Amino acid sequence: METAFEILAEPNRRAILSLLVMSQQSVGEIERRLGMSQPTVSKHLRVLREAGFVESTVDAQRRLYRLRPEPFQEVDAWLAPFRQFWSAHVDALERHLDEMDDPAPAPTSPPTPSKKKRPRRLQ
Repeated sequence: METAFEILAEPNRRAILSLLVMSQQSVGEIERRLGMSQPTVSKHLRVLREAGFVESTVDAQRRLYRLRPEPFQEVDAWLAPFRQFWSAHVDALERHLDEMDDPAPAPTSPPTPSKKKRPRRLQ
């Protein structure tokens, strides 16, 4: 069985998961929105379902897929110790953006004297 990271490494699966974040979707809706063929969507949904990332329910003639939170919680737990590496940068970016929203007034300098042109001497 593939690990969660191997499953998430596949771009089409990530695209499907991104759609399912918004709401549950049918295979046909995923096909249309992502421009994939039905066999491709079904293949990726099978992998996601077997790994526990999605679950399905039957609604009349269609099968609806939705996310399951547990695998994402496992990935989040694995990432937790690494957050320290980017949190300082995110905090610095936030401070910088706050400063941009509320800039200090620019210092004013005294006006520079204008240079007057001296008349040219005729020779």
